[in-house]
Amino acid sequence: QQQRIHGFRLTPNLLRLLRSFTPHPIPIIIMAAICAFNGLKAATVFDKATKNTLNVSNGYTTSAMMVWTPNNNKFFETLSFLPPLSQQEIAQQIQYIVRSGWTPALEFAAPDAALTVNHGTSGIVSSATCGYYDNRYWSMWKLPMFGCTDPNQVLYEVQACTRAFPGSYVRCAGFDNVKQVQCVSFIVHRPAGLEAIPTNQRSV
Repeated sequence: QQQRIHGFRLTPNLLRLLRSFTPHPIPIIIMAAICAFNGLKAATVFDKATKNTLNVSNGYTTSAMMVWTPNNNKFFETLSFLPPLSQQEIAQQIQYIVRSGWTPALEFAAPDAALTVNHGTSGIVSSATCGYYDNRYWSMWKLPMFGCTDPNQVLYEVQACTRAFPGSYVRCAGFDNVKQVQCVSFIVHRPAGLEAIPTNQRSV
């Protein structure tokens, strides 16, 4: 072993000389040998002795899952995940459209032409036309209500459309004329026999 002070090697003569100048004992640091660095060791959170005894089971999570009901449970864009809107809630949504400065518009479609389940009879190939599907656009009730600021006018047209086509779906859409996009669209009328089922029955 070597005696060192702050990294300097001390010989016996130098040590006696230093002790003669100071009345206090000089601390002597004994430098122990240090093993060479061999790199990091691989680590794992599993004990190798018990690693093979761990079993994966999803029995509980499987029993907690629910299955989607495919019968009479189709969704139509915005707000479809909610319970059916009441007349008052429909009025509030239309008021929001008007207050946001969007242009309200009404569309309708018969049940057999309301869903985009296939390419229909048009013969248009969706891979060549940006994902086009038949029934993507419904028939429009009159014209978009440009400049409308009164929600009651929209509600009046909703009632008129449902009276004229009671067996069709009717939806209200809101368009942003600045961004040139549709911002909202939701169902305001469903045909008899195709009412939305309660939310607690949509999955079993």
